[in-house]
Amino acid sequence: MIRSAVLSVTNRSATRKLITDTKAGKAVAHRFVAGALLEEAVAVARDLNGAGLKVSLDYLGEHVTSVAEAMAATESYLACIGEIGVHGLDANVSIKLTQLGMGFDDDVASANLDRLAIAAMEVGTTVTVDMEESEYTETTIRLYEAAQKTHGNLGIAIQSYLLRSPADIERIRSIGGHIRLCKGAYAEPAEIAHQSGSHVDGAFDHLTAVLMADTGVKPAIATHDDARIECALRHAPTRSQPWEFQMLYGVRRDRQLDLVEQGYDMRVYVPYGEAWYPYLTRRMAERPANVSFFLRALVGK
Repeated sequence: MIRSAVLSVTNRSATRKLITDTKAGKAVAHRFVAGALLEEAVAVARDLNGAGLKVSLDYLGEHVTSVAEAMAATESYLACIGEIGVHGLDANVSIKLTQLGMGFDDDVASANLDRLAIAAMEVGTTVTVDMEESEYTETTIRLYEAAQKTHGNLGIAIQSYLLRSPADIERIRSIGGHIRLCKGAYAEPAEIAHQSGSHVDGAFDHLTAVLMADTGVKPAIATHDDARIECALRHAPTRSQPWEFQMLYGVRRDRQLDLVEQGYDMRVYVPYGEAWYPYLTRRMAERPANVSFFLRALVGK
């Protein structure tokens, strides 16, 4: 069960036109993306905090190809971290290392990650390193390890569909931080990733149990799947250290609030920025209910 990056309901160019050039498409985008501007993301974060939800702000973008682009993305994240401090938001930031230079200059990416970790520490928050395609997994973990050992206020996403993930968790659990466990969103071959939904779910549940039993890391169980949520809840009574659920902005909002009302921490992943189209189509390809929402919006239902 590897999620296609292309929506099955239409071809890529037609999908882009439907989303970017129609009123309904733009309305759908605003359900899942806070807006193009940092001030819009801050407003969304404040509203979510007011409802008892924590936030992770993600300035959208990935795979930059120049130092100038990497530095510009880093400055945008520094501005975001500054706003978290100014407004006293219960929020952190999520970053993609290819947006900071990984892939063409790993040293630049490492230096930019250090800058963000230092800035986050100054306002009392953290930085989550997102996981990208499998070709970047090893470098991502290596750069994360160096930054976490130096600064101590980072976390990383681990994808349950990758066959290497149990070993990766074993490798990084000793350095603390938080680990966001998700299923995985990129098309990967069978030799490195589970291909069936049941295998991905089984791996997710196993890693949930491992993380919930580990008092040295903070688990962040990132799922919208009720069965995976229930798995985490079964382990909750025996866990004495902090942990949280995470969900995407605009997805299962009632369930987010329901879990908060039950006394569980919920962090909402809030993306913003001009580069929202690849993010939005990936989210819709991951989850059929999101595609259905999009199609209903297009026909006015």
